[in-house]
Amino acid sequence: MAKLPKAPRMLTHDQIWTALDRLAERAGITTSALAKRAGLDPTTFNKSKRITAEGRERWPSTESVAKSLAATNTSIDTFVQLIGDSPRTVQSVPLLGFAQAGTGVDFDDGGYPVGKGWDETGLPAVNDEHAYALEISGDSMKPVYRDGDVILVSPGTPIRRGDRVVVKATGGEMMVKELKRRTARTLELASLNPGHVDRTLAAEDVEWIARIVWASQ
Repeated sequence: MAKLPKAPRMLTHDQIWTALDRLAERAGITTSALAKRAGLDPTTFNKSKRITAEGRERWPSTESVAKSLAATNTSIDTFVQLIGDSPRTVQSVPLLGFAQAGTGVDFDDGGYPVGKGWDETGLPAVNDEHAYALEISGDSMKPVYRDGDVILVSPGTPIRRGDRVVVKATGGEMMVKELKRRTARTLELASLNPGHVDRTLAAEDVEWIARIVWASQ
C-alpha cells in the first residue's frame, strides 16, 4: 500500500501517528472507533501495529488517512495543524455522573456547569473554560460508550454533522446522540445504540446542545 509521503520539513513517524490520535480525540472517539468509522479494520491504528515485529516503523497509508479525514469531515489543512499542535496538557474539569446530570439542576440555561454537586477530574486540556466531564452509567449508549466511560464535553466548541453531542431538551431530558442534521426548525439525532430509535426534536424543544470532544475508552 502507498505510504504517506514526507513533506519537505521531514515529518516523523511519531508526528503522523500523533496527528491521527488527535484526529480521533477531536472527534470524541478512540482510534479504533475512528478506523471503524472510516471503513477500516478496527485495529488499523492500534499502537501495537505502528512498529513491525522486526522493529521497523509502520506508516499509515495515504488511503487510511484520507478515509479518516472524510469520516470526520476534516480538511487536510486541519490535519496538518494537528501534526504541528503542541502536546496536550491535563486540566482539571468538573465531573458529574450522567444520571445525576439528567436532573437538570447542575447546568445553567446555556448548558454550562453550575452549583456545588460537581467533583473534579484531570482530562486532556481543551480551549474552553466551560468544559466539563460526564461519567456514563448503564448500557444504553453501547457499543460507543460503556458503563464507567468518561466523556469530555465542550459547550464552546463548534458542532458539525457527524459529531457526538450531549443534548438537553426543554422538558428536562438529557441524551447523548450523534448529530445527523440541524436546521432552523429541527434537530435530527442518531442513536449510538442500534437498539434505540433515532430522535428528531423541534428547535424550540432544545434547551442546549454541546459537543463531546474526548472519551476515556
